[in-house]
This record gives sequence, structure tokens and C-alpha cells, in this order.
Amino acid sequence: MNKQASISGLILAGGRGSRMGHVDKGLQPFRGKTMVAHVLERLAPQVSSVAINANQNLATYAELGVPVWPDDLAGFAGPLAGLETGMRRCQTTYLLTAPCDSPFVPADLAARLLAALEEQDADLAFAATREPGQRTQPHPVFCLVKANLLPILSSYLLDGGRRMDGWYKDLKAVEVLFEDADAFRNINTLDELRNLDTGAAPRLRDVTSCLSAYDPDALPVRDAQRIIREFVQPVRAVEQVALRAALGRVLARDIVSPIDVPAHDNSAMDGYALRGADIPLDGVARLAVIGTVYAGRPTELVPGPGECVRIMTGGVMPAGCDSVVPQELLLEDGEHEVVLKAGTIRAGDNRRFAGEDLKAGSPALRAGKIVRPADLGLIASLGIAEVPVQRRLRVAFFSTGDELRSIGQALDEGSVYDSNRYTIYGMLQRLGCDIIDMGIVRDDPAALEEALRSACENADAIVTSGGVSVGAADYTKQIMARLGDVTFWKIGMRPGRPLAFGRINSNGRSAFLFGLPGNPVAVMVSFYFFAREALLRMMGAEAPLPLLRARSQGAIRKKPGRTEYQRGILTHGDDGAPQVRITGSQGSGILRSMSEANCMVVLHDEQGSVAAGEMVDVLMFEGLI
Repeated sequence: MNKQASISGLILAGGRGSRMGHVDKGLQPFRGKTMVAHVLERLAPQVSSVAINANQNLATYAELGVPVWPDDLAGFAGPLAGLETGMRRCQTTYLLTAPCDSPFVPADLAARLLAALEEQDADLAFAATREPGQRTQPHPVFCLVKANLLPILSSYLLDGGRRMDGWYKDLKAVEVLFEDADAFRNINTLDELRNLDTGAAPRLRDVTSCLSAYDPDALPVRDAQRIIREFVQPVRAVEQVALRAALGRVLARDIVSPIDVPAHDNSAMDGYALRGADIPLDGVARLAVIGTVYAGRPTELVPGPGECVRIMTGGVMPAGCDSVVPQELLLEDGEHEVVLKAGTIRAGDNRRFAGEDLKAGSPALRAGKIVRPADLGLIASLGIAEVPVQRRLRVAFFSTGDELRSIGQALDEGSVYDSNRYTIYGMLQRLGCDIIDMGIVRDDPAALEEALRSACENADAIVTSGGVSVGAADYTKQIMARLGDVTFWKIGMRPGRPLAFGRINSNGRSAFLFGLPGNPVAVMVSFYFFAREALLRMMGAEAPLPLLRARSQGAIRKKPGRTEYQRGILTHGDDGAPQVRITGSQGSGILRSMSEANCMVVLHDEQGSVAAGEMVDVLMFEGLI
């Protein structure tokens, strides 16, 4: 059996947060998301399922998409009460716990605890660390325990025990030593949280240390994406803009409805408003029509027994009426009288309640959403004229290489026109960035350093093309490394193997750097699958690439061990189902095939060759390119 499938995860968030000023620690913002979201992101890949133990703000925790369980034991009895609650609901052999205030959970926590538990035939394994020159520090809230030990724990709690490791005396517990003490750091005060959030940005080595078997020369795509996602930070600057100017921008705060929508109980269609008590149980009912209610016009009509009111869609429901019968369902529809047959409608039908769409004080749109046309209409319907949005991200970009020429220049022998800058421009424009085009930078150390420094001092992020492959000049890597925290990867993918990533600094300013390959198709693939999500994260938005499934029209050769992105053309078969075929030659310099394609076929790291008729993942270009 898959060992991961034998483990359930539980995040302990059931405390009062007294040392943090009685706030809910797990929901405090930290590096662009809540602390509990960081723990969930790191714990989920290690286990079969995750739940959260919390005793307050249950609905907010539930928005993370996992079960939320309050303590079965009353009175905020501590983490052991949460552990008991989790063990009582655990459907697997083991339960793994981690606290909500430790956002640096190691990526190999489950694997190492399970290995030690099985090797020593123990009941429970817990983490420990040792700083140089100090005694071993146990971390019992990071533990893996057999779920069938619930009776022992319950008995300990019933006797008044509360210490997390106090019940170990009846168990065989094994201590597992981890080298990285920072990975088990828990954040207890708001000052500590603020210092970690703004005063000490993560280092690449801190992020990569959480990956098992990290190798920059053979890095899987998903690991590179994870490192980038955890390293980049949102730009914290907000602008207030007129509603129409908010299109395509990222909401900086929730849009809270100031009114009920709809404001009154109203009719969902044209028809007749009546009292539910007048709907016949059998036979027919004749109802006198006493007037008409139009949308937007208040009425003082109050139908009595045996009476109704003609009403238009959106008309405010008259006092005493709770149902609307559509006019086309009536047996007779006269000017002064209508006839309703039994069973046509039920009491309450076709009535919209005040606040049914939105209650006053409830969020209409969440922070981080990219505003689309429908959102403009929704905000306008609330009477809101200005919207808080994230400042536009400033991105500088340039190409490197002596062989490159700008449009309008003559081509010398061996030179080519610079297409990458135009491709990058288009992709950045689609993201809604403020763009700084720095042109072509020659293969000269001084010119490259000057360009990087200028870009860093004027932009939030820098995108370069060329100069990061194995054959690139050594000074490129030396300069990038000298200016900041930059790493150079060989990623298990095709096209687009080389990639530089990190943060550089100049004169008190910093910018994230994305060094893309020089081949035209590789530039686009690398941008979409690495830079795009990171730039959106810097904008405060979450917009993962939407993959759909399609049937491959032909066989595709591939070896497991790397991710391949092949240009394709998606159509619909005779059965209406989506089908895709490869555009032909897939060389990384063949930009024409990218222009002809309408999608990218994504063949994941573990996949082998694809037979005709098999289903594959496809990324549509529409909306991206």
C-alpha cells in the first residue's frame, strides 16, 4: 500500500491565541496568505487527507476546502484535545499533526516520522531539533501516532492530563532528529509575525531546504514551481480607482455589500402575486385582480383572501403575499379575475427574498480576484463608485546576445531579429503589468550589470531572455549571483530546460528575477509555467493555469522523467468531445508552430508515451496568448 495513503493530517488551530493578543493565530496573514494556509500547503502533499482542528471562526477555516473539527472536549483544553478529536475521526492507520503557527513545516516530516516509527516498531514518533552547543529540543505537536491508541489518550485527558507529551509514559515513543530548527519555528506574538513577514524575506536556501533530494541540475517542474511560489512576495501597495478603471485589476480588499440584494422581497417573473393560503388543494380557485405592481414602483395594495395583484418581474411583493403564479400557467387570465388550478404552484414559489443574492455586510467579491466585466456590473449594482486595487506590477525586460538585432536594423551574417522581446511584451501586457522595455543588452559584463541594476531600481520584477544556458558566459551567472540571491536550474522539461531565478538588489531596491532561455518557444513555455503564476502572486492574485482533458488523435512519443509541453491544435470530434493533435516539429526555436497552435499539450513528468485515443492534459492559449 502507498504509505502516504495510510496517513491522515491534522492541523492544530484550536487555541485561544492568548500570547498573540487573543487573535486566531492560524488566520493571521503571513507572506501573502494565512499561516494555516502555509501549513496546509506543506502538509497536504505528505498525507492522504487533511483536516483542521479549530474552536472559533469555523466558517473561515472551512473556506480552505478541508473538514474543520472543533474539540469534542469543552473549554479550550489544548492541543491534546485537538489530537483526540482528530484520532476519533481518523480513517487511516496513522494521524500526523502540525500546529497552525508553524508555516515552515518540513516537506519530509511524514516520511521521516513514519520510517522511524516502523523501524523501531513504535506507537508514536515526534520531531526534535538540536542547535549547536544546546540540548535536544523536542517538538511533540509535530507527531505521527497510531489512531487506534485513542482509548489511551482519552483516559489521560479524563484524568486531567494536558501536557502534549504527558501520555507518552504508556506508549513506545520515538524521537526523530531534524537538522533544520527553523522548520519547526512557531510564531507566538504579533511582533514576531511582523518581523518574519516584512523584516526577513525568505532565502532561496530556506525554501529549497524543505525539498527532499533537491538537485538544481535535475529539478522537476513541480518542484521549481513550488520554490518560486514560496519565494516571491506580493507587492503591498493599494490604489483607489474609479469603477471602470478597475477592469483587469486585482482587488486589494474584499468588496463588502452596503445593501441587501435584492433590497425587498420581489417577484421572480411576470404573473400574479397571491397569498399561499389561497392556492387550492384541489379543483380551482377564482381570484379577483385588485391592481398592478410594476418594478421600481412601490405599492400600497394589500390583497385580502380571494384576491391577487398583477405583478411584473422585480416588482416588490405586496404585504401578505408570499407566492407568484406565472400568467401562462393560469387556466383563465382576465382583466379582473384569474382562475388557478390546484397543483400549478406551491406556496412560496417565484418569490425572491430581500438579501437572497447578497446580505448587507457580506463580501460580494474577495480580495485577490481579477476584476472581470461581470464584476464591474456586480459592483455597480451595489452603488460603489470606487474600488481598492493592487498597484500595477512594474516589470522590466530585455534580451541578451550580440547576435540580436532590433526591427529596422540590417541583418549581418549570423545575426537574427529579436523576437523574444515582442513575445514577452505581449504576455506581460495580457497580465496587465506596467512594462519597461530595456531593449537588447550586448554580451558585455559591464552592460549586463548596468541593465540589471537599472531594472532592479525601477521595477518589481525583471524578465530576461538568453544567457542562462550551459554555454552562457560565466560572467552572466557571476553578476546575477553578486547582485543578490539567484540560482540557476536545469529543469526536467522540454522545451526550456535552463532557468535562472531569484532576487537581486541595487541601491536599496530589490526585484525578483526570471532568467528565461533564449529559444523563442522555450521563452513562452517558461514564462507561462514559471513566471506567470509568480507575477500574478506578486499582484496579489491567484489564477492557476486551467488545464482541460482532450483525446489525443495520434500517438505521442515520450520518456518518463521530464515534463514535455507540445504545441497542439484542439478541435471537437464527431461525438463533440475535445480532441487534440500535435502541430508537427516541436523544436524549441520553431516559433511558427507556436503561432499555428491553439493549445499546449502537457505531458507530465511521470507520463510515458501516449497512444492514439488516450486522454491528455491541454492548456488553451485563448486568454493567455
